[in-house]
Amino acid sequence: MNIFKIICIILITSIFTSCGSGNQKASSLFEIKLENNLKQINQNQEIGVSINNKKEKQIESVEYSIDNTTLPVNNGKIKVNLPTLGHKVLTAKITFDGETVEINKNFKLLSEKAPEIYTYKIINEFPHDTKAYTQGLEFYNDTLYESTGKKGQSFLRKLNFKTGKVYKQIDLDAAYFGEGITILNDKIYQLTWQSGLGFIYDLNTFKKLDNFQYGKSREGWGLTNDGTKIFKSDGTEKIWFINPNTMTEEGHIETVTNSSIFNSANELEYVDSKIYANVYQKPSVMIIDSKTGAIEGVINFSGLSDKITKTDNWDKVNYVLNGIAYHPERKTFFVTGKFWDKMFEVQIQKK
Repeated sequence: MNIFKIICIILITSIFTSCGSGNQKASSLFEIKLENNLKQINQNQEIGVSINNKKEKQIESVEYSIDNTTLPVNNGKIKVNLPTLGHKVLTAKITFDGETVEINKNFKLLSEKAPEIYTYKIINEFPHDTKAYTQGLEFYNDTLYESTGKKGQSFLRKLNFKTGKVYKQIDLDAAYFGEGITILNDKIYQLTWQSGLGFIYDLNTFKKLDNFQYGKSREGWGLTNDGTKIFKSDGTEKIWFINPNTMTEEGHIETVTNSSIFNSANELEYVDSKIYANVYQKPSVMIIDSKTGAIEGVINFSGLSDKITKTDNWDKVNYVLNGIAYHPERKTFFVTGKFWDKMFEVQIQKK
């Protein structure tokens, strides 16, 4: 055996003998086990948790946490109660043989209760422009503001909601597909769909003040605000928080029921800590807790489209319910749809 082979053997042997447990991947040593192999947990649910000690190491301590919140263990069980719902990671910090490792387990944290079902009562009917592919709808000082989509057909306007008379309108460049709007601090914020770009206008003059780009959010769908921050939907289960001073995304919630994570929030409206969100291409609106993401209710607007005049080119994909605005003085909601000839003032009622 030549000297080169001898050196190689010595080096390889040295490498393997020096590899203690600290150099192994933590996942090869331990695994988090949830009771009944659950992949979904409901808020406030108590569930058994344990560590699968694959190499029979001498475990000194285990500490569980989610979102940097430590979870106490009582009789082998943890109780999950977190500020937000959705996709979560359970982390176990394990101390053994004088060293500490962390392992993770993904799961879905769902709402504690099923959504309540609501219906509606029509108070009034008003005219709506059949050329308006409605994407955003919002009231400000008794005046209605509307944003529409489709390239070459997108515009922002303010109008008299009773007569449909247009007070002011600005057309978007044909390259942009307009989406949701919201009004905050005398500015109008408007999204575009897939361009990754939004626009900021002066509320009174409609003069464009600035552009803004999206961060981690996928697309531009709906906007609303709580007077401090802006909420943005993007076609996923996430509703993002935007700082209006910097226009940067500073977190998100995920929309969930007691049985699944739901990803179809479209046009948005904020009322009394709840986000009302059109369900994409469905005759319904979700009522979402703006802090946790729990879908607390669903408003069934089935039958509303039967009151619309349907033209020869009517189709179910384009002519769908979209557009919800709350009138704070009248304490009613206004809803319409894409290319609909009517807008409805409604009261929401529990079924």
